[in-house]
Amino acid sequence: MKLPSGYRYASLYAGIRKYPKDDLAFLTSDVPAACAGVFTQNRVQAAPVRLCKANLKAGNGMVRAVLVNAGNANCATRSGDRVALATCRAAAKTLGVPAAQVLVASTGVIGVELDGKLITKALPQLAAALSPDSFRAVSEAIMTTDTRPKTSSAEVSAGNGAVNIAGMTKGAGMIMPMMATTLGFVMTDAAIAVGRLRGMLREAAEESFNRLSVDGDTSTNDTLLLLANGASGQKIGARDEGHFTDALTHVMQDLARQIARDGEGAKKLITIQVSGTRTKEDAARIARAIANSPLVKTAIAGSDPNWGRILSAAGNSGVPFDPSKTDVVLQGVTVCRAGLAARFSEPALKNKLDGDEVTIGVFINGSGRGESRFWTCDFTEDYIRINASYRT
Repeated sequence: MKLPSGYRYASLYAGIRKYPKDDLAFLTSDVPAACAGVFTQNRVQAAPVRLCKANLKAGNGMVRAVLVNAGNANCATRSGDRVALATCRAAAKTLGVPAAQVLVASTGVIGVELDGKLITKALPQLAAALSPDSFRAVSEAIMTTDTRPKTSSAEVSAGNGAVNIAGMTKGAGMIMPMMATTLGFVMTDAAIAVGRLRGMLREAAEESFNRLSVDGDTSTNDTLLLLANGASGQKIGARDEGHFTDALTHVMQDLARQIARDGEGAKKLITIQVSGTRTKEDAARIARAIANSPLVKTAIAGSDPNWGRILSAAGNSGVPFDPSKTDVVLQGVTVCRAGLAARFSEPALKNKLDGDEVTIGVFINGSGRGESRFWTCDFTEDYIRINASYRT
């Protein structure tokens, strides 16, 4: 995995988690990096989310560091804003940078007071450990119920050379971002102005994290950041912008798929393709309705080709379409044609559905050109077990 130049990473165990696993991480840029962010649309927003928004505005979108803790969401607590600000200022002082250029992010249990002193006293050791080689360690430190770290990268030709993009994310439950993901950090060594970076992030997020759902719940802490520090010496000009955005979208789609594959209790990654709607947004609404249907997700868990649940979920999306012109395809097998049952071998299809990747296609035959792709996972008993005991 080739990482962008000019970034350093570090993680350690600060005592925030109940068990000894790294729970505090630093991502830093050697020079001020242009930064764009998208955040949760939940009305209940964690203190770090509010502070990130404020600092991005106060610092004109320039960032030197991101401080991340796992094990506590720092949300819906009496001391949340105070702890977020204190840890941000302490991190800035440790690094010798303006506080407005430090962003903070948290993930974990909601409603439990976070002891900021656990973080501030660990900062000198954390800063001393910063290294270009600790990218993976940080991707592991930000995990909560994840079973594996999630990273992706790409190299892109630009200017007279090449630039690199690398991203990490975490998330396995409370996932339906509608804007970001639980936590996601993407870095590039390309030189990109803040304004253009925002547009690139919005476009890439719309086709990746906004097309993802594990359980239909949007977190209070969703934070997705894109940093560009220009350390490669290559500027993304108008000629390279489309190519770079495509590569960025590819990295973020890879991260989104990894979240769906690692959904709490999940055994199967589900890819949903919808086409033939009036608009792309309509296709996304139908795909999201299918992805969030417990009936669809449990059918896939049981390898049951119950296409009626898929058609019903599409009908519950609120998008107008003609069921009599709609086909449903499972694992490449047409199970519903023109809104009615198609002939297929159920045993053969059940065998195909036993695999760890499942494709669902909903195709509306007509003049509509809207289409969308969406990722989710199956819904198993393990999801209930994990979430029933999350706090204990």
